[in-house]
Amino acid sequence: MSGSETPAHRTNIEALREKRAQALEPGGPGSNERQHARGKRTARERVEALVDPDSFIELDMFALHRTTAFGLDEREFLGDGVVTGRAAIDGRQVFLFSQDFTVLGGSLGEVFAEKICKVMDLALRTGSPMIGINDSGGARIQEGVVSLGGYAEIFWRNVQASGVIPQLSLIAGPCAGGAVYSPAITDFTLMVEGIAQMFITGPEIIKTVSGEEVSFEELGGAITHATKSGVTDLVAADEDDMCAQTRRLLSFIPQNNLDDPPRYASEDSPDRLCPTLDGLIPDSPNKPYDIKEAIVAVVDGGDFFEVGELFAQNIVIGFARIEGTTVGIVANQPKMLAGVLDIASSIKAARFVRFCDAFNIPLLTFVDVPGFLPGTAQEYGGIIKHGAKLLYAFAEATVPKITVITRKAYGGAYDVMASKHIRADYNVAWPTAEIAVMGAPSAVRTIFKREIAEAADPEAKSAELVADYEARFANPFIAAQRGYIDDVIEASRTRAVVARALRMLADKRVERPKRKHGNIPL
Repeated sequence: MSGSETPAHRTNIEALREKRAQALEPGGPGSNERQHARGKRTARERVEALVDPDSFIELDMFALHRTTAFGLDEREFLGDGVVTGRAAIDGRQVFLFSQDFTVLGGSLGEVFAEKICKVMDLALRTGSPMIGINDSGGARIQEGVVSLGGYAEIFWRNVQASGVIPQLSLIAGPCAGGAVYSPAITDFTLMVEGIAQMFITGPEIIKTVSGEEVSFEELGGAITHATKSGVTDLVAADEDDMCAQTRRLLSFIPQNNLDDPPRYASEDSPDRLCPTLDGLIPDSPNKPYDIKEAIVAVVDGGDFFEVGELFAQNIVIGFARIEGTTVGIVANQPKMLAGVLDIASSIKAARFVRFCDAFNIPLLTFVDVPGFLPGTAQEYGGIIKHGAKLLYAFAEATVPKITVITRKAYGGAYDVMASKHIRADYNVAWPTAEIAVMGAPSAVRTIFKREIAEAADPEAKSAELVADYEARFANPFIAAQRGYIDDVIEASRTRAVVARALRMLADKRVERPKRKHGNIPL
């Protein structure tokens, strides 16, 4: 084509190809290389790396912003800074958006938001998971309040889709200001270490307002949110790891709330014994052990996908399979804070329980809990209300609920951790289980305070009473006699017992009273 030719002389095919080429580098020549120089993939590269080969169908490639303010009428960005469309992951349909930092810093404007809303609507309409890849500086200032309206439209759709289709947020760059609320509503958030940050207000504003000096990473980096705030559920070492973890997470969860989770063939016998578990519980009731050893021993192939691993480590949550079927696992962790329930662990577990219940994933709970964490910080922080969240979540759940008490189940925490009283379906205990109002030393000090004080040898009297209390109450048989425990089992038989219980409960149906929704303590 000669230089003297005008656009009118070009064929339609040539014009289309030129537009497509422009859309592949919408930030202008060299913008993709600048993105690579930041240690990041481009928006399209991220989609292609995540989904099945040749499965991505892009929508609205040629969309353009409509604003003429601040010189934007002289600049054309095909796609308006976000790549959207449909694809497949392991053959399953998903819808995605991937924000393009090379276009005005990935800022959200009117058309940008419309594109995201379109794929969110399609995801909900077709019952498909929705995945958002975030890399944006926030609202597009040049478009003013219109961009804020765009965010709100996205948030509204997040809420409508909640509990209906799985929603995943992948943070692969900045996610600032109002942009953070969409990931906060979605079911799981994954951040890429080193390149992802989330915050409401940046370091400069914080310094101006409060005088605090903090770096971007310290304020809102992946490790900060994984350990301190719990805002992110998973941390990826790099973008390849982000894709691998996302695909693995999706393998455990269903397309939508009407489907069952994916089922895979398993060569691991459901009747397999777990002999290592018979010696897992230490002789000393105060000695810690790692509950993950029990989880890994029980599930198919020892394959446990933990989420929220770095936050509230006194409770463990994640996905596994038994006989090829997904189960959601909640377990007190005696290795950390003796496995007590506190504000952070209650919130962490409650949200996970509600996710599993929304998406038809049975719950398997391992209990070793000495109670709730005492102290003014917990009381002033609202442990009463936050602890009630976990109680509410377990009581509300209608999926099959199986509970295994391994050692301590004390006080109100016994009730909260999927007890029979809040309608767990099948509850068993190991012979090492201690189900009581409190531990023997505390109980003896409370009940026999006067007798101990008046004894010739208070220490000996206390030891005698503790031994008697332990013999009478520090075992699972009182609860079993009352039907609070369905069986006392050898620890090595846990896998077989759980597998049979899951089969028994496969057709469980529960009708709840009609209501708009409950009022969970928030």
